[in-house]
Amino acid sequence: MSRLGDLIRTERLRQKLTPKQVARKCGVSESYLLAVEAGTRIIADDQARRILKTIGLRDQTEADFTLDDIAATVDLAQVAPQMAKPRPKPAPAPRPEPEAVRVASTNPEEDKDEGVAGSVWLDALQSVLKRVPVMNAVMKPVDWRLVPILQGRIEGAAPDKVFYFLAPDDSMRGFRIHAGDTALIVPAQSPVDGAVMLVEYNSHRYLRKVKRLEGMQVLLQSYDREYDAVTAPISEVTFLGRAVRLEIAL
Repeated sequence: MSRLGDLIRTERLRQKLTPKQVARKCGVSESYLLAVEAGTRIIADDQARRILKTIGLRDQTEADFTLDDIAATVDLAQVAPQMAKPRPKPAPAPRPEPEAVRVASTNPEEDKDEGVAGSVWLDALQSVLKRVPVMNAVMKPVDWRLVPILQGRIEGAAPDKVFYFLAPDDSMRGFRIHAGDTALIVPAQSPVDGAVMLVEYNSHRYLRKVKRLEGMQVLLQSYDREYDAVTAPISEVTFLGRAVRLEIAL
């Protein structure tokens, strides 16, 4: 149970109100309210205000809850598809009409949509989770992963600069990277000695273990059934990033 859900349920029971009574006053379904209390439903900020106000807690708003509290109200399996949808640019706000009043919905399906779309709480989640693309060998997205953001960074890099690379073959299995595994790539435009890097060489992109050599050259190492290496001038290799994490395919 989340802190918000616990607060709502505790106050509702203290006032001897049934879920149906509170739900009816708030214009939501009883099942929706019970899911909020259990911490298994995302809830829009205006819905949170309305429920808290209905049970007499007028001074509590979403600002009183930390990101951990917000995340605790969310089933990430439910939220992930919503976060995966492109966020449209907001249209210019229309000039408000006088005496405009928002009418609470009595349709559970509308409540379901309102609980996700446009929520300040979902925006807060997107400040701690990043939708990171999985790129294939031609740098086209084929999948997505939700990755935690720590102190505004992912593995020390800007969140919008990282991506996963899908290993297309077994050319790196000697380094424990098999076809179908995904490597998290962070920006690196110069060779990092001893690192596995995503490189572009001779019009091909692949993961290779890099070793710096004298004379401004690098050794691009692979290991399928046997060890192989190619010596190349640094000027002829494009370094797209460094692999910092590997997720294996089972």
